[in-house]
Amino acid sequence: SPTGYMHIGNLRTAIFEYLLAKKYNGSFILRIEDTDQTREVEGAIDFIYKTLELCGFSIDEGPNNDKGYGPYIQSERKDIYQAYAKQLVEEGLAYPCFCSEEELERIRESQEGEDIKGYYGEYAACRKLSFEEISSKILAGEKWTLRLKSPGSIDKKCVFEDMIKGKIEMPENVQDIVLLKSDGIPTYHFASVIDDHLMRTTHIVRGDEWISSCPIHLQLNKLLGFKTPKFVHVAPIMKAEGEGKRKLSKRKDPEAAVTYYSEQGYPSESVNEYMMTLANSNFEDWRRANKTEDINKFPFNIKKMSVSGALFDIAKLDDISKTVISVMDCKKVFELSHEWAKEYCEPLARLYEADFEYATAILNIDRGNKKPRKDIAKWSDIPDYISYMYDETFSPDY
Repeated sequence: SPTGYMHIGNLRTAIFEYLLAKKYNGSFILRIEDTDQTREVEGAIDFIYKTLELCGFSIDEGPNNDKGYGPYIQSERKDIYQAYAKQLVEEGLAYPCFCSEEELERIRESQEGEDIKGYYGEYAACRKLSFEEISSKILAGEKWTLRLKSPGSIDKKCVFEDMIKGKIEMPENVQDIVLLKSDGIPTYHFASVIDDHLMRTTHIVRGDEWISSCPIHLQLNKLLGFKTPKFVHVAPIMKAEGEGKRKLSKRKDPEAAVTYYSEQGYPSESVNEYMMTLANSNFEDWRRANKTEDINKFPFNIKKMSVSGALFDIAKLDDISKTVISVMDCKKVFELSHEWAKEYCEPLARLYEADFEYATAILNIDRGNKKPRKDIAKWSDIPDYISYMYDETFSPDY
């Protein structure tokens, strides 16, 4: 979703999806879910492409690689969603709602003390409108949304299997959720269920904050005659705080943003390696036994994913990154750090460009040995690491 820049949780989920697709010879799909256009951030879509490319993910299907199930941008699929919306109206499973924000707020206020709050049952005012009332309101130019006429019951449960968390039982959805907004654009729930069916999605990997939406998605799939894909709900990344831990926060923690790793100069290989330690508990043992093997060869297993949130440890990332950089040849270290310096550290770029050969020779010191030095965790460490090798940056301390 381009409603903000990618954070580390998005990237981790993408890695899991990619490995899952590759393990079963499937397709890794990029779908741009831009139905919430009021919150769309300029440049966010380009950043998604750039991040996936930097991390070495090849997109099997997506906006730039249409395999016949496109368009892969939701805002270009409006006619498709409206066709399914008409089908639900014809079957008596959807209806127009003319309630204003003020009326919806009054309904919410009247539900104080109720176990279930929302637009449902006796509180669904427009559910009872006759065809003549609906017709006259539309002809009079009143704004409306299209709502689901939920057949759910307060007394019934829905049961589904999550590939990480196992069997989950929840109350059925009784809410008459909005399917199409007043501008004819679908909501996330409606669009994603339709797209998952039409794009032949088999597995949905997403954060476990979406578990609460499962009753809605199960109900929509059933009403539309679709087979529900398999759910894989991933626990959030946690951070230690005092004696406890909390969810990694975009507002509080700079390391939550993917941009942080680019700015600091962590190679994508380092971030990918670290993410794999959060994915499967046996990855580190596999890496020790397969030091030079491609990460995609790791036998990724959903069953070995943590049910509770994995703890983020920047010191461990640094340690892994030092190992990754230590086995790179000097030419690769120079090229990657030079690319980084051109964008984030002009003084280092100038030192490099004054004498490419000299800079490469410095970076080659103690490299290629059986036990190479592990001084560099990220490219932003290099200015200090090489400072005494240049007159411009050497500071004598007697």
